[in-house]
Amino acid sequence: MKSIFGDSVQVCLFGESHSPAMGVVINGLAPGIQLDLDFLDRQLDKRRPKGRISTQRHETDQVRFLSGLFNGRTTGTPLCMVIENSAQKSGDYEKTRHLLRPSHADYTAQLKYLGCQDYRGGGHFSGRLTAPIVAAGAVALQILRSKGVLIGTHIQSLYGIPDSPFSQEEAELERQLDLLDEVAFPVLNPQAGERMRQAVEEAAAEGDSLGGVLETAVLHFPGGIGEPFFCSVESRLSQLLYSIPAVKGVEFGAGFGIAAMKGSDANDEFITDGKTVRTTTSSNGGINGGITNGMPLLFRCAVKPTPSIYKPQQTVDLAAMENAELIIQGRHDPAIIHRARVVADSMTALALLDLCSERFGYLWMGG
Repeated sequence: MKSIFGDSVQVCLFGESHSPAMGVVINGLAPGIQLDLDFLDRQLDKRRPKGRISTQRHETDQVRFLSGLFNGRTTGTPLCMVIENSAQKSGDYEKTRHLLRPSHADYTAQLKYLGCQDYRGGGHFSGRLTAPIVAAGAVALQILRSKGVLIGTHIQSLYGIPDSPFSQEEAELERQLDLLDEVAFPVLNPQAGERMRQAVEEAAAEGDSLGGVLETAVLHFPGGIGEPFFCSVESRLSQLLYSIPAVKGVEFGAGFGIAAMKGSDANDEFITDGKTVRTTTSSNGGINGGITNGMPLLFRCAVKPTPSIYKPQQTVDLAAMENAELIIQGRHDPAIIHRARVVADSMTALALLDLCSERFGYLWMGG
């Protein structure tokens, strides 16, 4: 099994939903980077369940550093962070351990790991593993912020309910990203957010779940980053974005909508003020030929409805190898999209930090 990402900055993920702990190791960080641990806690708080629209499994998610941090600064050696699991209810999964949960990884895990996998709470496939990802992402976000790079994600739509769009004006976009950093429910329009919450509560009352679309913007990222073809910025970002549990689609700029445009509409025309070059639109999401052009990056992730629902479902009992009915037990989110926004931010930061380290060298992080 491979749980490692990155070339210059490598991230290794380990643990399971109901194992004693989970964690992440980051290789390739420069020495001397001062980490704001309060910022790390605030990032983890964004993915914690809150209210009636989230799971009732509540973990403290306190990060413990095992190596790579001394006197508040990175040492340049592998940075290892561990988060303990303390609120497991493994018995919730014992009665249904042989019943394949639709849209989960139960069956594919059986095929790959030959029955040796930890099935409790989804094991290594669980959304719990996004906690150490957010911890690693908090490190990457701090480094990028020190270079002026801002990253933010909002719920573009939930079950078809739309939020206000990101602005095309950089000053207003920066204000929107600052706003998203402060709110618990990541929308730009509070009225749209209330409609979304109500839809999730209604689905939960029916024993069902909802999905939606996350939209991410990256501001002040330098141009000239990335490679054509196999190591394009789209390729590297997509690899990590698709690693977020429940993400089933990724698109950049106008995305699939660009296929319905004429070239005269899809092309992002260039202008200059005599000092800098910019585009007037963002149909290509700030990327041309796999390389950043200095404009804001813009992309979206489709997040499927949470697969754990309380309605009866048809499945297969692997132990008896016969058809069966599944009624799940346990604590599950009726929607995870609001908690996934910080995971999208984190994956984005990790991918972009790796790309920048390749271009500028690892000492750039602390310079």
